[in-house]
Amino acid sequence: MSGSETVKRTTLRSQIAEALRDEVIAGRLPAGRQFTVKEIAEQYGVSATPVREALLDLCSQGLLEVELHRSYRVREFSYADFRDMIEARTLIVEGMFRLPHSPGGVGGPPITERALAAATPQALASVRRRAEEAGRAALAGDLDILIGYDLRFWREMAGLVGNPYISGFLDRVRVQSWVFTVPLLRRLGDLRGRLWHGHSELVEAVACRDVARAQQIIAAYNQHSLALIDGLTRQTDHGSTT
Repeated sequence: MSGSETVKRTTLRSQIAEALRDEVIAGRLPAGRQFTVKEIAEQYGVSATPVREALLDLCSQGLLEVELHRSYRVREFSYADFRDMIEARTLIVEGMFRLPHSPGGVGGPPITERALAAATPQALASVRRRAEEAGRAALAGDLDILIGYDLRFWREMAGLVGNPYISGFLDRVRVQSWVFTVPLLRRLGDLRGRLWHGHSELVEAVACRDVARAQQIIAAYNQHSLALIDGLTRQTDHGSTT
């Protein structure tokens, strides 16, 4: 295989993985849905190899599970999983605000202080734009638009740290959070005023190096998310038993 063919296949693999991930997040490939490599290959009009590689990528991200080595299934998350996701993403974000950056956890300024000191005005301006876009979508109750802007916002926010592992871990958990919550949120119908929209407030707290305020915003965000999803989960459980 030539170098150009390898690049083409790698690009195709990434494009398919991204497209399928968007389908899973949006709920168009719902939890528990099973499919085969052949089915996806025919849907996208491509060969089986990049599809198989893309599906394995999504398995590694925790979004799909292999079924008897022949098919794949969209992973089903529980409310207990969601609570664990909230805890995990909180630890990651709070760590960005307060942990020393040197190995062993001793010495040096907090990661956020170091990152913002090195961040370019363009990077901070971009995070602010993402925050404004996400906030507007949340206030309008436009879930589909919010998901994209929210994920980009957190990627750019974590990107200020300059550590790809932190960015990658946070993105993985946030994607899984959306996969669980989107089907529940769609049942509300009108989402205006129901979704968290404190992105800009958080950016300004971080930009001012106000760690305490940033932590307060994150705590309030988590309480909001848990209360909303807990209520929807209870409604679903009640409906299934009546």
